[in-house]
Amino acid sequence: MANHLFIAALGSKVLAGLRGAGFNLVILLRTLSYISSVFSRSSEILRQMYITGVASLPVTLLVALFTGMVLALQTGIELIQWGIQDKIGSIVTISMSREMAPIWTGIILSARVGSGMAAEIGTMQVSEEIDALEVMSIDPARFLVLPRLVALAIMAPILTIFANVVGVIGGSIVGYNQIGVSYHTYFQNGMESLEIKDIYTGLIKSVVFAVVIVTVGCGQGMKASGGAEGVGNATRNTVVISLILIIAFNYFITSIARWIT
Repeated sequence: MANHLFIAALGSKVLAGLRGAGFNLVILLRTLSYISSVFSRSSEILRQMYITGVASLPVTLLVALFTGMVLALQTGIELIQWGIQDKIGSIVTISMSREMAPIWTGIILSARVGSGMAAEIGTMQVSEEIDALEVMSIDPARFLVLPRLVALAIMAPILTIFANVVGVIGGSIVGYNQIGVSYHTYFQNGMESLEIKDIYTGLIKSVVFAVVIVTVGCGQGMKASGGAEGVGNATRNTVVISLILIIAFNYFITSIARWIT
């Protein structure tokens, strides 16, 4: 009996997850079908660009700075033992471009922006504002999701670029003061090792992460029910699901990029 109950509970969880994934995918496809009307929502897109991008810039830069510094310190300590500490610039620059900058930017946006979208749209859902939009023949995907999707898809790569630059600069400070690598050597090795593939791989990741965050955040908000508790659950689920998908998509994009020249 216990085994049957466990299997039933597991099956219920799997089916719920599949239904949720299907719901989010439908929302994304509905939103993309309205992409031709993006200019009619330009004012809202600009407002969302400020909320999701500009307001997230300080914390993104702060995290990127310390990420570059920690990366330089940890790798530098090991490289000193082999007498190749001059390579620290290459390691920090490539690591920030390929992985650290897009990943940390995605995590920050998931926690700050995705949760905010879920809370905002979830509140509208439980207060029946979304139902009112549908009664007026206004598709919530066009009215609510489209501006947020376009805004974050634009701002996420921009934030990633800033994170790249600040992270590399942070690494150079540690490299010079604690590892003994001159700024000239650090940046020269970094630029010589960096390829255009490293840059666009990180930017592609940031766009994919942005789509994931908006889709999950808005989807969870639209499924919210049960008042304040439901909104809280939607907010919490958004962060958890977004983080899992960001890590998963990061692996798949990295694997694909590995085989592309």
